[in-house]
Amino acid sequence: MRAIDLVIISGYLIGIVLFGAWFARKQETTSDYFLGNRSVPWWAVAASIVATETSTITFISVPGIAFARGGNFQFLQLVFGYLLGRIVIALLFIPSYFRGELMTVYQLLDRRFGGKIKVLAASLFVIMRNIADGIRLLLTAIVLAAVYTSFQPTANAETIIIASIVLIGVAMIVFTYFGGMEAVIWVEVIQLGIYIVGAIAAAVILTTAINGGLSAAVVTATQYGKFSLFDFSLDFTKTFTFWAGLIGGCFLTMSTHGTDQYLVQRYLCTDRPKRAAAALLTSGAIVLGQFIGFLFIGVLLFAFYHPFTDPAYATAPVTAFPFTGGDRVFPDFITRHLPPGLSGLVVAAIFAAAMSSSLNAIAATAMNDLYKPLRPRRTDKHYLKVSHVLTLLWGVVQIAVALVLRNKNRSALDLALSIASLINGPILGVFLVGVFLKRVSQAPALIGMLVSMSVMLYIYFATRIAWTWYVFIGSGITLVAAWLASLAFASAPKSRQNELAPRGVFE
Repeated sequence: MRAIDLVIISGYLIGIVLFGAWFARKQETTSDYFLGNRSVPWWAVAASIVATETSTITFISVPGIAFARGGNFQFLQLVFGYLLGRIVIALLFIPSYFRGELMTVYQLLDRRFGGKIKVLAASLFVIMRNIADGIRLLLTAIVLAAVYTSFQPTANAETIIIASIVLIGVAMIVFTYFGGMEAVIWVEVIQLGIYIVGAIAAAVILTTAINGGLSAAVVTATQYGKFSLFDFSLDFTKTFTFWAGLIGGCFLTMSTHGTDQYLVQRYLCTDRPKRAAAALLTSGAIVLGQFIGFLFIGVLLFAFYHPFTDPAYATAPVTAFPFTGGDRVFPDFITRHLPPGLSGLVVAAIFAAAMSSSLNAIAATAMNDLYKPLRPRRTDKHYLKVSHVLTLLWGVVQIAVALVLRNKNRSALDLALSIASLINGPILGVFLVGVFLKRVSQAPALIGMLVSMSVMLYIYFATRIAWTWYVFIGSGITLVAAWLASLAFASAPKSRQNELAPRGVFE
């Protein structure tokens, strides 16, 4: 790394903050702050979905999956489920989002069941999203620390990681605090272009640096089974199989893209379900292409570092040998082997993926689903002021999460998706109860969620079931438990039974 790289990185962070401040002039109401006044074009929402779904975890961890001993392209089986899940969401959920003036997706649960279900689902979202994005912040800080220590070898890496967490976290807070959701979306459009260009540039340099070029890398990867794609075994302890990917990935996407405010809020920034569905389905095709690209970068890294030539490779306790984890491979190449200027661009691309802030979505949920029911009939100006305070509060929480988890060695991708899958199952399940079990009222739906959460905690801590099955199992348990509990309770009022009934997306 050279001084020019640090200038590029610093310039990017400063530019993001200034961009958010520029959008502050448009934030006059809570609708402006949380939904961009519902005037964002669908193609920008599609790019925002892709940028949100990618994140630093994807940029860094997915190449590490293919690089690792025994790693291959079987991760793509999960992406096939992502595509199926998008189709289900477009048909089943999106039409419901545009009935009335929703600020959050959890307001639908209030209409269908009542306030208790809404509060529980919203609280779970706030907890899960802060933990997951605290991990995202940590991973970005690790990359920045690697950049700085390569430039200043005598620096203490632990100190740099802590300082980086605070620096990036503060930049994210300031940007979101002033800019609101519209600024987040438009910055993500720019970020998508930045990190795609950065990834392509890194892949080109990798190819030219490998002895024998692309053909040699393909031969090596083939020899070690890196292009293996399908595993049709029905093994619930294996993370990436065809069935875990198709079924588990479908349900995971239904939860993250269909019942999670972080992404649903982006659909609500458009003005009709047809455009929201177009954004979601378009994003799926782009996501498939980029995951293929990131996995191929992992293959190129494997050929470049050729760890298999070391006698210790076959028996090394860490599958990412000679690195301490798969998340360390790509950052090492970026900071040590890319030419000056380009390494700064790629690190800026990593920051671009990291700066997809969830703070606005968390603030929207905390404001509309948790605070406003306790403080009704206040002015919109009051709610806007509190929304800014909540944005600041959750930003501090994410910084704290990153600091607490900084010594974890587990793959950040695996940890983040495990946490999301653990909690999203009960939330998706209660939405499915609202759609398919019309007679179920609030009490049995609440029982279904609580039973599901208890079982999922047991599965997480006491079994070896792969996280790719968590949402499928969790939502299924919610459905069954709510149906059984409903036998002992009165039916839901008829006025509530059709609140989540699917309608045509092109109405």
